Amino acid sequence: MMTFRLNKSILLAAVIAACSIPAYNANAGGTITFGEDKYVSVGFGMRGSFTGSNAPNGGTSDTNDFNLDSARLYLSGSVNKYIKGMLNTEKSGGNSTFQVIDGNVQIEVLPELTIWAGRFLSPSDRANLAGPYYSLGGGYWASVASRYGYNGGYIGRDDGVALVGTLLDGKLGYSFGAFEGNNAYKLSGLTLGTRTGSDELMYAGRLQYDFWDAEPGYYGTGNYLGAKDILAIGIAGRTQGGGAYSLTKTGDYNSYSVDFLLEKKDVGPGAISIEAAYYDYDNDDVFLSEQGKAYSAAAGYIFNEKVGWGQFQPFVRWQKFQADSSVDTKKYDLGTAYIIDGYNAQVSGFYSNTEVTASKDINAINVAMQFQF
Repeated sequence: MMTFRLNKSILLAAVIAACSIPAYNANAGGTITFGEDKYVSVGFGMRGSFTGSNAPNGGTSDTNDFNLDSARLYLSGSVNKYIKGMLNTEKSGGNSTFQVIDGNVQIEVLPELTIWAGRFLSPSDRANLAGPYYSLGGGYWASVASRYGYNGGYIGRDDGVALVGTLLDGKLGYSFGAFEGNNAYKLSGLTLGTRTGSDELMYAGRLQYDFWDAEPGYYGTGNYLGAKDILAIGIAGRTQGGGAYSLTKTGDYNSYSVDFLLEKKDVGPGAISIEAAYYDYDNDDVFLSEQGKAYSAAAGYIFNEKVGWGQFQPFVRWQKFQADSSVDTKKYDLGTAYIIDGYNAQVSGFYSNTEVTASKDINAINVAMQFQF
């Protein structure tokens, strides 16, 4: 039985939270226009949380912590109808300074084809492309099933170029690109001497087909909050020769995933959503703890009728990473989100349980809020 030393301060647990960037089809932000197809849009946001959990890692004291999960500033603009760009920064966790997470230009060659160049999320699974602000229940599906942040730059971003577009009236989405990669397996604080990873590029791609409503944009949405009928299947993969290296061994990095999302409006008094994904990670046995198979699944139901300011959306999430090191990590979340203004303003509260082989289970109560302006 877990115990918590919680008091009235938990009412503040919904600490301010979360902004995203315009590529996520955010509604927040202010825009200044300079003429036809010329504008600059600015915005900011934060995501914060309170977590009360039992003592982790054999400790003797329960923990009650407020966290600034994310604080973002974002800027986007347009030179003309065909050339756009974005610059977004992030401060999260223990980072003392803002870091550039997105700095890129998007050049529309055809209505169905855009070139992205600079720093951005490389093609990957739906959960990674949706990020912490546009997922069912909010927050990253972090470090359990969707582990693409381990191969690329800060929080999954990378420097490179990609072709992004759609075919078949927007139903078939594609993205393929070449990136620096190679950042995932650098051993922080250690000197590798003459051993380095290969300077080969990382190649990444994604294909997705929407059987019902077409989904706009490159950066994805994990849940449409009852606004669309979605039936989509996506596949993603990435590879880099010499992309995994340690003091003693260098290996190739390869991964692929398959993800599924179903959302249906007008199912009783609301809309239902069901999602699932499968992952396979391989690094030539360089790091067995980051090699293996992973699984995730989730379901949610958003009620059409508002209660007060917003709508309730109960949800459940489950994840598992089965590492080749024989250490399994499993996590499930059960709770509800309160949707005030789509992804611009929402609150969530949920219980989570995390199990790691040969470690004590961690049970936690989490309350979070996100806002973007």
